[in-house]
Order: sequence, then structure tokens, then C-alpha cells
Amino acid sequence: MSNSVLLIALFSLALMCGLANSMRFELPLTHTKCISDDIKTNAMTVGKYSVVNPNEGYPLPDSHKIIVKVTSPHGNSYHYGDHVDSGNFAFTAAEAGDYSACFWIPDGKGAPSTVTIDFEWKTGVAAKDWSKVAKKGQIEVMEFELKKLYDTVSSIHDEMFYLREREEEMQELNKATNSKMFTFSFLSIVVCLSVAGLQLWHLKTFFERKKLL
Repeated sequence: MSNSVLLIALFSLALMCGLANSMRFELPLTHTKCISDDIKTNAMTVGKYSVVNPNEGYPLPDSHKIIVKVTSPHGNSYHYGDHVDSGNFAFTAAEAGDYSACFWIPDGKGAPSTVTIDFEWKTGVAAKDWSKVAKKGQIEVMEFELKKLYDTVSSIHDEMFYLREREEEMQELNKATNSKMFTFSFLSIVVCLSVAGLQLWHLKTFFERKKLL
């Protein structure tokens, strides 16, 4: 039973480490469509996109070309396509966080109300073209599978350390928040006691002045 649970956990982590997002979506003229992916540091990522030709068999009109920009969590540009109908990008993430691929239709005469875009984004193990690796090296099937398994396990290992670092950051944040709340509560009590003391002193002075005490 425990072995089955472990296998399921490893399989789930493998899916997290190597994601392949393939989609088709409609892009309206006056809107910007952004797609984000959470990528860890030093992870490989590749993507490709193309505008679907509304008239198959005929050249794609220039009015159907789009602008594409891929940016990091801190706003660094990793890819920019200006008035293109297709393209691809590939990079190794230097920062951890949400990377965004944004698409929009440039304003111009004859611009369509919407265009359809095919988009594929792969990260981690899924970003490696294993068929090319096998063909290039002329390696045996078993060696090829072992190399693929080794890369998957390495990705799982890196992902576990990444999750552990995120957990430690959250714990530090909780500790800092609790410390600030304790300080704030203590200062609030001190202020309240001080105000109460001043009120008692003022009342005592007032009654003594009036010779009521």
C-alpha cells in the first residue's frame, strides 16, 4: 500500500516538474491575452505559437499578424515578436516565479475582430526533445530510458528542494508576522494602561482641587 502511495506521489511530482501546455484560443482585437506558467530557477522552457489561417489554402493576410512578448516575473523580456504569424522561443529560467506570454493584435487598417492562435508551452523534462537525443547519440533503448528516468528523478529532486525553500520562506514570514503582532499588542496594552493611569491621576487631582477627597 505504501509503495503504491509513493509511486503516485512520484508520478504527481513528475507531472509538476515537466509540464506541456497545448491550447487554442481566440484573441479579440481590443484585448491582450496573457498566459502564465510558474517556472523554477534553471528550468528549461520552450514554446511555439502560430496564427490559424481562416482561409485554408490561401496565404495568411498581413492584417492577421500579431505581437507576442514573453517576460519574467521581474519584467525582463525573453522573447518579442512584432507583426508575426508564428514563432517560437526557448530559454533557461534565471528567476523563479510566474513567466507570462502575452498576445495582442496591433491596431491597423483591416485588422480582424478576432484571430485564433495555437500555442504550446513546455517546461522541465517535457521541454527536452527525447527523440532527437536518442537519434543523435545512437544509444540503446535501455540506456535512453534510463537517461530519461534520471532526468525525471533529478527534476523531482529539484522540485522538492524548491518546495522546501518556499515552505521555509512561508515559515519565516509567519514568524516575522507573529513577532510584529506581539510587539503591536504589547504596545497597545502599554498605551491603554498609560491612558488609564493618566485618567485616574487627572480625576484624583480634580477631586483634591475641589476638596472632595
